[in-house]
Amino acid sequence: MKNRSKICQLACVLIATISVLSCTQNKGSEEVSRKDAALSVIYNRKSVRDFIKERPVSKEDIDAILKAAMSAPSGKDTRPWEFLVIDDRETLDKMAAALPTAKMLVNVPMAIVVCGDSVRSSYWYLDCSAATENILLAAEALDLGAVWTAAYPYADRMEIVINATELPANILPLVVIPIGYPKGQQTVKDKYDEKKIHYNKW
Repeated sequence: MKNRSKICQLACVLIATISVLSCTQNKGSEEVSRKDAALSVIYNRKSVRDFIKERPVSKEDIDAILKAAMSAPSGKDTRPWEFLVIDDRETLDKMAAALPTAKMLVNVPMAIVVCGDSVRSSYWYLDCSAATENILLAAEALDLGAVWTAAYPYADRMEIVINATELPANILPLVVIPIGYPKGQQTVKDKYDEKKIHYNKW
């Protein structure tokens, strides 16, 4: 009986140990998968300029992109950003005709104009740039394409966007981001360059 009891106790210990190890391994795998997924999105982000015009972006994906945008860091947590979602065909075509680097707007179902409140923060363009990068990464994660087309600091481009979207005087456009499903094969650029890295001193 004593031997049987010891065997039962040993079996319980082994089962418990296996369970703990299994949970630890699963947790470790989840952490690795999370890390790999995040880095994969960053490494594979690309500027997409050719889109499937007829394929709309879902409201769910737009909401996810905007939530990602507003997860960006902000100096003193001022969050001076404002986001204008444009899916009106006439407005997209009007901006495409006038903006020199945003001609692809004629072939996208939507775009997001990232704007900043210049009264709320004099450094609005820094926070809005961080939000813009988050939009580009979120689009990549959702298998969408996007590209940064600058409005700021070009006065003529900013005026075009302001007139097309009727922005108030204190809200300034930083960038117009065409978003949609990529058309054709897109190529990722490997931009890693060890010569750009410095430690402690130049």
